[in-house]
Amino acid sequence: MSARDDIFANIRRSLGVNGTEKIRHQIVADRLERSPKGVIPQRGQVSGEERIALFKTMVEISLATVTEVASPAEVPQSIALFLRNHNLPATLRMGDDPRLQAMPWSETALDIAHGPSGGRDLNAVSHAFGAIAESGTLAMVSGHENPSTLNFLPDNHIIVVSAKDIAGDYETVWNRVRFAYGKGAMPRTVNFITGPSRSGDIEQTLLLGAHGPRRLHVVVVRN
Repeated sequence: MSARDDIFANIRRSLGVNGTEKIRHQIVADRLERSPKGVIPQRGQVSGEERIALFKTMVEISLATVTEVASPAEVPQSIALFLRNHNLPATLRMGDDPRLQAMPWSETALDIAHGPSGGRDLNAVSHAFGAIAESGTLAMVSGHENPSTLNFLPDNHIIVVSAKDIAGDYETVWNRVRFAYGKGAMPRTVNFITGPSRSGDIEQTLLLGAHGPRRLHVVVVRN
């Protein structure tokens, strides 16, 4: 028994319960269900093309760049073009996300590395779980498919997101995470990324790349 288990056992013993009572579980579930909902900004409550357009606008307002492609097969060439246009080396690190793995990277001259970043990678690509139109934010869930180190260590982070996964608000994305992982389970971390890393702490001067990537590029996949 771990120290954590021992602490919870003592609490249950003091309460005279064993933790398996169905009535107590139902009371907690009902209380959570009846809890007041937070205010959801009206700005993101749009759909279809208007939602995608809003997302792209907010991405650019956050000092990131964004482009669209018609299908996943066009992603590698789009990323290669982005790197070339910014005079960046043709290197790219990614995790094991099957959506990225299925793309035709061999049709480019990119040197692809796999796995978490050790801090020496200049460029990385991840696939977002979803996105939020109201703020131009990407929702990233951790795991070997998309290691969290890729969100913070490389100088240039490229994030691919499917247009169908762009939601209007944060609450919708959280509901999708709960549905995808099942009741009582969550990914180790969920990171919300809005634009490149920045800080204005020193004399109120905006500095990009203060705590992570200095450049963020988003690729929206239509199909």
